[in-house]
Amino acid sequence: MSIGDAFLWLAGGILPLAFIAFFFTRNRMQNREIAGLGVFSRPGYYGWLSVIYMASPAIGVAMLFSLVHALHWYDTPLPMLVTASLAAAALGLAASLRYINPDNNARLVVEKWARGLMIFAAAISVMTTIGILLSVLFESIRFFQSVPLWEFITGTRWEADTAFLAGAGRGGEGAAKPHFGAVPIFAGTFMITAIAMLVAIPVGLFSAIYLSEYARPKVRAAVKPMLEVLAGIPTVVYGFFAAITISPLIVKAAEAFGLQADYTNALAPGLVMGVMIIPFISSLSEDVIHAVPQTMRDGSLAMGVGKAETIRHVVLPAALPGIIAASLLAVSRAIGETMIVVMAAGLRPNLTANPLEGVTTVTVKIVESLTGDQQFDSLLTLSAFALGLILLFITLVLNVISALVVYRFKKQYALT
Repeated sequence: MSIGDAFLWLAGGILPLAFIAFFFTRNRMQNREIAGLGVFSRPGYYGWLSVIYMASPAIGVAMLFSLVHALHWYDTPLPMLVTASLAAAALGLAASLRYINPDNNARLVVEKWARGLMIFAAAISVMTTIGILLSVLFESIRFFQSVPLWEFITGTRWEADTAFLAGAGRGGEGAAKPHFGAVPIFAGTFMITAIAMLVAIPVGLFSAIYLSEYARPKVRAAVKPMLEVLAGIPTVVYGFFAAITISPLIVKAAEAFGLQADYTNALAPGLVMGVMIIPFISSLSEDVIHAVPQTMRDGSLAMGVGKAETIRHVVLPAALPGIIAASLLAVSRAIGETMIVVMAAGLRPNLTANPLEGVTTVTVKIVESLTGDQQFDSLLTLSAFALGLILLFITLVLNVISALVVYRFKKQYALT
């Protein structure tokens, strides 16, 4: 029996028992209410209480067997796990039908279980985040044992192609030494992200202001979904558009001004990425601006302030925390983009301030380092975790700065 078969057997056995427990117990309590007999809680709560009594023993048995198997104490056969879980569910059902009575405070018990389930779900999210951080941190420490941290974050040369020689046992004295200077990679990331945000923030914010403050309801209902369609286009399509259409246009435009541009440059993916993330800013900002109370607008207009000044001095300050959050979401989306950069900006780590030259980004180098036939413990592979750790730290700093800005703004305008 495979794991998939075991799951199907468990689902196929427990779900019917859950339906039986819920509807039988609920109908029994409803009949008591119809007959004029009192019950402590609503009938639905008794139904869910019966489901809890039925399912909790089965879940407990399954978790116990899984723990024993994970600790290698006993190699639990899957048929035994399925049989024991279904038997526990059947015993729980029988116990619930016998011991649940109208005097039980079913609502209190069900709400406690619901609260516990929500806490468990939140704990899974937190533990997953901690697990991701620790996995990246431990592998990064292994990398920094061979490459100094200061050299990694301040080095201007990324020449990691010879790192595979050491992993293959050919890293002798004659082999070229690999260099892991991450400055060119992060510089390319910030350049492309800055170009994208220079496109997305003005266009997205002005679109949001128009849709919320000036557009008629019919126009808003038609234009907003059209903008949101941009977010659903696959990034590989944007990459084709940037590489085939935008890059040649940039090269021709640069030649017209007497400049030289590479066909793989930073400007093309930045512009296309900016178009791609416009919906993230426009849609979220429009919702936030639209949620500003109309009384604030009416009060400003009643004081003789024009519509444009009202938007500038009343509406936008009230909506600024949401606008900042939308912009941060767009920044995170731009930093994490890979396909557009690969297809339009190239793979060359180039430390330059010229957007007409080719660059690369952190995510591209992470993908490049983790693909191929490299050993997992080679320096080239471990460098991906180091890049990811630095990127996590930068993202954390940006989030902290934005939170401080929002807090100071709320304190200044007394927003709650």
